[in-house]
Amino acid sequence: MSCLSQSLCDYDHQFQEPLGRVQEAESLALMVIAVWAVVRLIAVRLLEEGLSVRARRPTSWPECASCGRRLQSKGFRQRVLCTLFGKIRWQRRVGRCSNGCAGSQVAPLDEALGLVAHQPNGSQVQWMGCLLAVFMPSETAGAVLRQLTGVELAPGTLWRWVQQVGRRAMVQLEADLQALAVGALPELEPLAAELEALPRVVGADGVMVPFRPQPGTAKGKTCWREVKVAILARLGERLTRRGKHVSRLYQRRLVAVLGSIDELGPRLGLEAVRQHVQTAVRVVWLSDGGKGFWTVFQRCFKASGATAILDFYHAAQNLYKGAGAWLDGRTRACRQRLADWPHRLRHGHEQHLLAELATLLEGKPLPQAARESLTKLYNYLKAHEDHIHYEPFKAGGLPIGSGLVESACKWLIQQRFKGVGMRWSEPGFNHLLHLRLAWVNQRFDSLFPQMLPSPN
Repeated sequence: MSCLSQSLCDYDHQFQEPLGRVQEAESLALMVIAVWAVVRLIAVRLLEEGLSVRARRPTSWPECASCGRRLQSKGFRQRVLCTLFGKIRWQRRVGRCSNGCAGSQVAPLDEALGLVAHQPNGSQVQWMGCLLAVFMPSETAGAVLRQLTGVELAPGTLWRWVQQVGRRAMVQLEADLQALAVGALPELEPLAAELEALPRVVGADGVMVPFRPQPGTAKGKTCWREVKVAILARLGERLTRRGKHVSRLYQRRLVAVLGSIDELGPRLGLEAVRQHVQTAVRVVWLSDGGKGFWTVFQRCFKASGATAILDFYHAAQNLYKGAGAWLDGRTRACRQRLADWPHRLRHGHEQHLLAELATLLEGKPLPQAARESLTKLYNYLKAHEDHIHYEPFKAGGLPIGSGLVESACKWLIQQRFKGVGMRWSEPGFNHLLHLRLAWVNQRFDSLFPQMLPSPN
């Protein structure tokens, strides 16, 4: 046995069993797991010793809130708390009013440590549990938490934490939106100097999520509702091992809402202010042809001179529909159009394409269905005439596809909310959504103020 191991065993005989498992481990993986148990035991001892030292410091007793008499010490009482390292126990002073006033009992050390009466778990356990729930179902998150820390939570405890912290995030968001509405700007996020010269790209899209048809019950047919998702990021590039320059997003921030497009706009505007959009050298808006998203662009970004780009692949899809309705999709002529039109649109011939569509509509008579489809296609492209200059966009290093938005939808929504058999209530979805947003936007720890250091 090593000197360190022997010292630990001499300090406390409870180290003998876990240290014995370390010595007998047949593989490195088993050795690491055995050492983790030793580390947790050491941490518990350090915490208990540190708390015992604090508990014996001189205590300043406050006055009774009822009668005004100074509270008196009634000796030491044990406190038990579950932490990330396991259950800890320590003795601390407890005092109360000598007149026996109701509710006068206090434990000054508990208050100094940010603890409340009858609190069974430390705030760091709640933090870890909610963080795990961001990525996996609550039952799985509880099992992982138990495996890592030894803390066994009662059924439903972790999900109640998610709801509690989610409500806290929603209340803070509403307060920020109301403040912005009356002209109070939010605090700007720090921005690295090397990112200031990069353009800010903004995109939006929608994704469907399964919900329960009735509150309080899982019975009935699934109700699908759209969640609007927006992304803001600095658009840079990186050099691959093969020497190729590829796009890369920096300081990515997401906005999402289960509601109307009118609710997405203020949230996106709030995040845009935080991300220094007003001072960005260039702002790029990228979206498909949904009218609601372009309304958000017009309200939030058009006045500032932002560059707007219609998703090329969405535009190409409409070209396929138009050609298929005009020409039988199985004919050679249709296949030629399907190859020619998107190519011309992508390589700077959008005006020629618009002119060709106008000629078709003004020329020989067309079947009613074909005329309606081509008219719809022409009006669609004409409405986005300033947003389909894909050749200069691409030459300027700008994205022409909405892959950055779709990947955000996939990570934020689909990977967590669209698992097999999942159906959500509206409150449960919103609470967890705000936790996921806080994590990806690097604000998760701010939802647990008791864990943040006090300002100097």
